[in-house]
Formats: sequence, C-alpha cells, structure tokens
Amino acid sequence: MAYFMVVLLDDKRMEKIKGTELEDKVQYMFGGELRCLNVEVSEELKDKILQEFDTARIDSRGAITDVPVAFMRELFNQVAEKKSLGPEVIEGVLAKVNEIKEMAAKESEYLPPPEIEV
Repeated sequence: MAYFMVVLLDDKRMEKIKGTELEDKVQYMFGGELRCLNVEVSEELKDKILQEFDTARIDSRGAITDVPVAFMRELFNQVAEKKSLGPEVIEGVLAKVNEIKEMAAKESEYLPPPEIEV
C-alpha cells in the first residue's frame, strides 16, 4: 500500500514554492477550497513515524495523520528546502525527531487561544 502525508498550503507557503516544480504538483481538496501537496512515504518510513509518534495514525486513504504540529511544520520546511516530495523529505524530518518531540511537548502543555479582535 502506498502511504502519504498531506501538507496544507496557505498563501505564504505557496509563495515559497512558487516557480518550482512543486507548484505543478499542488492538489486541491474540498472543491478547491484547500491547496495541498502529498508527500510520498515508504513502508519503512511509515513504520518509523508510527514508532516515534504514538498519536500518528493511518486513515482509509493511506494518509498518515495525527502527528504533532511541529512535525508538519518541519515537513513543509523540508519540502520547500529540498524542492521534492520524495523520501528524502521524510528522512530530513526524522533526522530532527528529538527537536520535534521537544516542540510537540510544549504544544501539548499549552496552546494559547487565538486572538480575536472585535
């Protein structure tokens, strides 16, 4: 089975990949309301992700979900840096697993409420 991770793209992230081959690989979800890239994940890398992050899950599409926000942030950084959606991107993220776990622990301790201006 093929596995992948979905990287959501806002306008700021789109600017970082503009003009690269990645721009041609952008997909649209929910009737075009969301833009995303799908990063390929091998069986071996899938197992490493599931081992490192106990909240990680695989949905019915084969997408790996429920990883910390810090993981997803670094995943985009690796995609933008390497200009790729291949296994080297996931390997780059997993190379920083200790740093990601530290940031994830802070996320779970306290997530501030959003600031809403009236």
